[in-house]
Amino acid sequence: MTADWRLCFVGDSFVQGTADDACLGWVSRAAATARNAGHDVTSYNLGIRRDTSADIRRRWQSECTRRFRDGCRNAIAFSFGANDMTVENGRLRVPLEDSLANLSAILTEARAVAPVLMIGPLPVNDRSQDERLAVLCEHYTTTSAQLGVPYLPLLQTMTDDTRWQQAVAKGDGTHPDGDGYARVAERVMQWPAWWFSTTPL
Repeated sequence: MTADWRLCFVGDSFVQGTADDACLGWVSRAAATARNAGHDVTSYNLGIRRDTSADIRRRWQSECTRRFRDGCRNAIAFSFGANDMTVENGRLRVPLEDSLANLSAILTEARAVAPVLMIGPLPVNDRSQDERLAVLCEHYTTTSAQLGVPYLPLLQTMTDDTRWQQAVAKGDGTHPDGDGYARVAERVMQWPAWWFSTTPL
């Protein structure tokens, strides 16, 4: 196998793999594919249900750095945002401007520690929230580009994906079943910025 990789995947329930009966989500599928391709990958799923960008900003550094080792190829993939745009008690859980500030702080601090990727939030099958997420994703794309962090947009791609919609219907109505997560893993693995992608930049 190639060099020892330590990968931390930090995010929300879509990172955790909620509603996947196989308990793999897209994270374990992508990591397994990398190992099967000959990469010595140790992956850590640090997804927590209902976590917002504010929650992740508070916890990512202590959780990631304790899993990294000198001499290893340490890296971090973030994916969050859907919970920020949830309305509770008549207001967003995280206002747009705060969500952008959290993203900027997370990526700025993280890229000083290890190579970083940002994977955009997935649709939640709620029209109003998905519309808010579309606006958030536009800003996330711009912020990531300004910071030099590769960003993978997934919201519109999955919204228009019949296989994803079918998987959500078989899942819990918001999160997909295993087939939906396999679809996300495919998108990640085909992304030229993915550390183990076979697609040239």
